[in-house]
Parts: sequence; structure tokens; C-alpha cells
Amino acid sequence: MTENRKSVELNLRLWGRLYQTYSVLKTCEDQIFEPYGLTTEQYGVLAAIAFLGGTARVTDIAQWLERNANSITMLVERMVKAGLVKRTRSRYDCREVHVVSTAKGEAAFRPANAAGYDVISGILSAIPYEKRETLLGLLETVKGEILKYLNPGVDTEEATKTKLEELAAMRSWIDTYGLDPAPQPKRDVG
Repeated sequence: MTENRKSVELNLRLWGRLYQTYSVLKTCEDQIFEPYGLTTEQYGVLAAIAFLGGTARVTDIAQWLERNANSITMLVERMVKAGLVKRTRSRYDCREVHVVSTAKGEAAFRPANAAGYDVISGILSAIPYEKRETLLGLLETVKGEILKYLNPGVDTEEATKTKLEELAAMRSWIDTYGLDPAPQPKRDVG
């Protein structure tokens, strides 16, 4: 088998594995969040609002989730009807609308967030810490290449690097939602 053929096969296996991983991750999230009355998409909106400081514009939520603003607008509309979020007008610019969690949304989000963290930390505990950092770097590289394809000329280094503000927000998230930063025990995969 030639080196070129091996490369093609490896690329196809990686592409397939990325897609399959995405699919089972979404299924896993659906299963985690459903007992709290949330869909994965609703959880994502509530997570974006929390991560962005408790209030966010639809465009900010869409950017954080890397989704189309129109799809987020429709999702927010359904969440308003379900009582999970509400819209508020900016005090400074009445044209600017912010989305905030309601008490109902927060009551669903907090335990769903903790449950999601417990599951993902348990899953990732099978990977040594250093390899998780390597995986994060590799995924950032893949994301950067995808962004280059979608938006030729985009500054992918700027788009994919972790900013100090994001690290501060993560630390705040950990404190606000009481996520235990202690290492999780490795699960038996039996």
C-alpha cells in the first residue's frame, strides 16, 4: 500500500470518527439534559447566557455557539414561550435587545450543567491530562482549518486561540456553578 493511499484512508477514518463523535456527543447531551426539561439546544443558549455574564444579545449567543443568528432567534422565541428566558431592552439603546434566563430557566440550567459536567469529566478522565491538552490543541487546529475553508482570509489564529477573557469567564463559571475542579477518578471501561 502506498503512503498516499494510507494518508487517504487515515483522512477518511478521521473524518468519519469526528462525525461519529459529534453524533454520539449530541445523543449523550440529549440524554443528560432531558430530565431537566431542556433540549441540548436550549441548554446551549442558557450556557451561552451564563458564560457571557448573565445577559447577552442574540448575535452574541449565536457567535458563542457558532450558529446562525436566525436559528438562535427562533430558538430564543420558543424558549421565551416556554418561560426559560426573557428579552429585555438595553437602557442605553432601545434597539438593542438582551436575553436573560428566567428563574425557571436557571432552575433547569443549574442541575443540568452540573450533570453535564459530571458526565463529561467522567468521560474525559479516561484520557491523561497532558493528552487532553494535546487533544484540545488538535481540535483547535481542525477548527481553524474549517474556518479557513468557510471564510477565506479569516485570521484563524485569532479565531481559535483561547483569550484571557475566556479563561476568566471559565473560572467564574466554575465558581458560580460549583463545579468541582478536582481530578475525577478514572472510570472502568470494562
